[in-house]
Amino acid sequence: MINMGKNTYIIGEIGQNHNGSTEIAKLIIDLASRTVDENLFNLKLKPMDAVKLTKRDLNFELSNSQMERPYSSIHSFGNTYGAHREYLELNDEEHFEVFQHAKSKDLDFVETLCAPSCLSILNFFKPDYLKVASRDLTNLILLHALAETRIPIILSTGMAGKRELDAALNLISKHHTNISILHCVSQYPTEPQNANLNTIKYLLNNYSDYIIGFSDHSIGIAMPLAAVALGAKIIEKHITIDRRMKGTDQAGSLGPDGVNRMVRDIRLFEMSLGEEDIFIDDSVKDARLKLERSIASKRKILKGEKIAISDIHLLSPGDGIKWIDNDKIIGTTALVDIETNEIIYPNLVAKI
Repeated sequence: MINMGKNTYIIGEIGQNHNGSTEIAKLIIDLASRTVDENLFNLKLKPMDAVKLTKRDLNFELSNSQMERPYSSIHSFGNTYGAHREYLELNDEEHFEVFQHAKSKDLDFVETLCAPSCLSILNFFKPDYLKVASRDLTNLILLHALAETRIPIILSTGMAGKRELDAALNLISKHHTNISILHCVSQYPTEPQNANLNTIKYLLNNYSDYIIGFSDHSIGIAMPLAAVALGAKIIEKHITIDRRMKGTDQAGSLGPDGVNRMVRDIRLFEMSLGEEDIFIDDSVKDARLKLERSIASKRKILKGEKIAISDIHLLSPGDGIKWIDNDKIIGTTALVDIETNEIIYPNLVAKI
């Protein structure tokens, strides 16, 4: 079960950014597992919680004509789209190898499975979570096969409305209710006006039995942080070791600096929430003493003189009497000479 404590569950989506190489996949895992240092406050912040791979069975992807069509993109790894997809696909043993590396780095492992036959990976290892891609939320045959495993499931809603989501939940919940729902928009990259982050609030209010999160395809890190502020408990974001690498998802992913900034900002946000109250925190005592204003003399006040409101104003530091308590000064008599623009402390005056 995803931790519902203070920490957001952050998933680094590798997807196909490994470019068919387990070694590149391991390097991306190393990036995801890296502790984030915030040197200004001498903090070591919790890294990502999980990484995610995608497994396809190319016999259940596209029609033959689509798989055999020429594919001449600069991001192509084959002459046809089918050859391109085959080049990028890792086999079960390679997925297991990547899984083991993630576990060695104390990361959870999430698998997006795109066909029932992809459950063959269970002969090698058991993922912590199974992910249903947005395009497969209506693939009830696949959902049934995944639900039967009773492995916790994460759903993305990128191509779905309420009807599609409810049908998926109804089917899966016949087997188990360990389900998370990620708001998602399947536009790559997602334009800001299409992100509709308020859907997160809708999901929180209407699907309160489930953990709600956000699978992000926007550029930058603003939207994941905003999603956490709205209440998302899971953030999923594409990551890579180099955004300039060949591959259709690389440019829209977070590179090392982006991963560092996103994780840093989410973890700092978590720390910043505090409690629902208003109070003077211990951390502001020094600033309050230095900067807050106290009642001070506007002119030189001689010993024995009675102090009037016209004789005082406010100056720093803040270790004296505040204006709200000015009755403790007005109408009193100076016990000593008080120079101009000096704090009038209680021991310098006496009531008549």
